[in-house]
Order: sequence, then structure tokens, then C-alpha cells
Amino acid sequence: MKKMTQGFTLVEIMIVVAIIAILAAVAIPNFIKYRNESQAASCIANMKQLKTAAESWAAKPTNSGTPTVEQLIGSTSDAYIKATALLCPKDKTSAYTIATDAAGAMTVTCGSGDTEHVLR
Repeated sequence: MKKMTQGFTLVEIMIVVAIIAILAAVAIPNFIKYRNESQAASCIANMKQLKTAAESWAAKPTNSGTPTVEQLIGSTSDAYIKATALLCPKDKTSAYTIATDAAGAMTVTCGSGDTEHVLR
């Protein structure tokens, strides 16, 4: 009587697991790198949007000084940015600040302190 063998041997399963482990070792660091890059790009896009809104706010004859972020965002029709809050996408808690330098140019900074999140 002939014995039927079915299934995979232990060596075959170990080879497949080793290949999957090698692929994961390559893919996971790249995934983390690309996620950090996209969060930094999103943060910079938020800062550009805030800077444009702050410059539009300052162009109004009735406004003077430097606006706060709270003055620019909101859900009302006179808000420059339609949002409830703008936070850094990296840690979801850091807010942005708007300042005016000595030359009168407005600058927006990210509250997370991350050196990758710099508006240039």
C-alpha cells in the first residue's frame, strides 16, 4: 500500500518564513521614513496656509499687528481657514504660532519643535 504524503516540510516552511522576515526587515524602516516625511510635508503645508491667511488678515485696513491662529481659523463665514483646529500632524497636540520679525515679515512656526518642520 502506497502512503500519501501531503503538506509542506519543515524546511520549506522555514524558508518561506525567512523570506518574509527579510522583506519585513527592508520594508518597515522605509515605511517609517516615508511616514515621517509625509507628516513633515503636511505640517509645512499647514504653515504655508496659515502664513497666507495671516498675510490676508494683515492686508485688511481694519486689522493691525500680528494675528493669532485663533483669529484665522473657525467655522464662521469670515474665517480665513475653515477648520476647528490646526495641529501638527506628527504629534497631534502641537499648535502653530505666528510672529512678525523685525522686517515686518510674518513667520509661522510649528510647536512640536521638530527640526524637519521648517517653513523656508
